[in-house]
Amino acid sequence: MKLITVAGPPSCGKTSIILRAIEPLIAAGLKVGVVKFDCLTSDDYLRYEQAGIEVKTGLAGGLCPDHFFIANIEQAVQWGQREEFDLLISESAGLCNRCSPHIKDVMAVCVIDHLSGVHTPRKIGPMLKSADVVVLTKGDIVSQAEREVFAFRVRQVNPKAAVLPVNGLTGQGTLLLQRHFQSAAAVTTLNDMRLRFTMPAALCSYCLGETRIGPDCQIGNIKTMDFS
Repeated sequence: MKLITVAGPPSCGKTSIILRAIEPLIAAGLKVGVVKFDCLTSDDYLRYEQAGIEVKTGLAGGLCPDHFFIANIEQAVQWGQREEFDLLISESAGLCNRCSPHIKDVMAVCVIDHLSGVHTPRKIGPMLKSADVVVLTKGDIVSQAEREVFAFRVRQVNPKAAVLPVNGLTGQGTLLLQRHFQSAAAVTTLNDMRLRFTMPAALCSYCLGETRIGPDCQIGNIKTMDFS
């Protein structure tokens, strides 16, 4: 079974891109499954179900989405093995732009949209910098100049990645993305494999439920600014 991790900021078009890219693969006889990781709520599973795709949804709730992802991705792979998928796609939203849900030796895709602004590539962390493929969406809404500047800045951040403009509504540009999906490595387990980058630091007093404000209430991983 091939595994692909797809990440990107909320509402950048990840689900539409995935659906457009896997339609021809399903038509060709491949069995595809999706695991959707989100924070508080998600109805994307309805779109997958309408397309006849088996999907599982996991909501992190009050936990860091990255930590929730890594605590559940091996179980997702084992589910995919039991269901005998040819391709399993993990979709997760990089809520803080610092998230790093990509795994070494597993195909990694980052989706970002032009409407977020031409400076966005510099503001996104490992989920862009360590991706194998970067998909640019909503390019039909901005000018040619903006598209070129945006793509240039993506390449500055991640010069090794394939940068693909894709229209999630029409499917234009998905052919190359499908080829990348098909070239993904097969996995049977993620045990002993490693993330491409460390996750955001956690475990301060606020992570553990503290709500009071003040230095006496702050323990663990705390980073302060110098206002002197």
